Amino acid sequence: MLKADSLVTSSVKTAFKFAQVKVRALIEKYPNYYPTYTVAGKWKHAGERWTNWCDGFLPGMMWIFHQHTADDYWFNAAIKYTKPLEHRKDDQSVHDLGFIFFSSYLRWMLATEPKDPQLAADLDNVVVQAGATLSLRFKEKGEYLSSFVGPESLFIDIMMNVPIIFYASKRLRKRGNKKDAAELLKVANAHCKTTLRMLLRGDGSTAHEGIFDPETGEFLRQSTHQGFRADSCWSRGLAWAIYGFCTAYNFTGNTDYLDASEMCARYYIRNTPDSGVPPWDYDADTEESRSLLDSSAAAIASSGLYDLSLVSPSFEHRYLYRQYYRKIITTLCTSQFLSRDANCEGILRHGVYHIHKNLGVDECVMWGDYFFVEALSKALAEERR
Repeated sequence: MLKADSLVTSSVKTAFKFAQVKVRALIEKYPNYYPTYTVAGKWKHAGERWTNWCDGFLPGMMWIFHQHTADDYWFNAAIKYTKPLEHRKDDQSVHDLGFIFFSSYLRWMLATEPKDPQLAADLDNVVVQAGATLSLRFKEKGEYLSSFVGPESLFIDIMMNVPIIFYASKRLRKRGNKKDAAELLKVANAHCKTTLRMLLRGDGSTAHEGIFDPETGEFLRQSTHQGFRADSCWSRGLAWAIYGFCTAYNFTGNTDYLDASEMCARYYIRNTPDSGVPPWDYDADTEESRSLLDSSAAAIASSGLYDLSLVSPSFEHRYLYRQYYRKIITTLCTSQFLSRDANCEGILRHGVYHIHKNLGVDECVMWGDYFFVEALSKALAEERR
């Protein structure tokens, strides 16, 4: 077993306490508000969201805090912010139901299951329904889950959401509903295989989007909304792929998914600066643009690399991923990235949402905070084992 060293553990504990202070301040200052990104360091503003995909991350952090502290404050706050999301289990307008429900309702279910099996079953039903709803985005011609942009569009981000379909399939099979379970499993696997073929390149880099002819299912081209250009490697998309393909492997045991995750991980490690925090896009054309970092991509990648370090068949690779995960976390715990400035309300500075729309550029972003807290949680759990 690869143990955490004391330096990393100390910085992790400090950052984890700091994150709790920030989240508590957020929900007390802006009650019942679900942020996406900051503007000039402030969460509550009238800026565009582009799409409504982040609401699970705030209660998700609260569930993580409760998991490690057993503090009733976090338990009660997490329930308060999770319950209003239930209606979105039937939301067919977004491809983000995995983000929303894995971070909120699934964590609630896991926290409740030992004490109240009936409530846990009810919560589980919500997650399963969300997975079934997401599966409705599947396009038989082309074999992919379409993004919220339109029926012709496949996003790399969906690799982080397709696991909720695998989850729903697994739970339905356990309940004896083999027919629906098999159909969901077929959809989820087909989507992963299409994403692997069309968005993962031979060097381990990823495209943000694939465009299909929805009438025939023919793949037309790679594209992007948030990357520098269609053939570039948008770093957050790469991080989604590292994490998402590893999770798909954990659900299925399909080594093609593990290989894909490892290819993306090695690209990340080869091409990221020594700090472990990547530029917003690896192929940005100017030095000024390349100097714009995305801490949220680093946070996602660190959590995904941790998971990879548990399952890679190569000891050498497991060690590499664990060490790189520690490198990223150590960097993100420094004053360069932790928002100790009182005027900055998020946890992690220097995130990027949508550069072309000028949304959340060099700001705090809610998914960056969530995956950073998740990565810290994994380090704390590692220390206790």
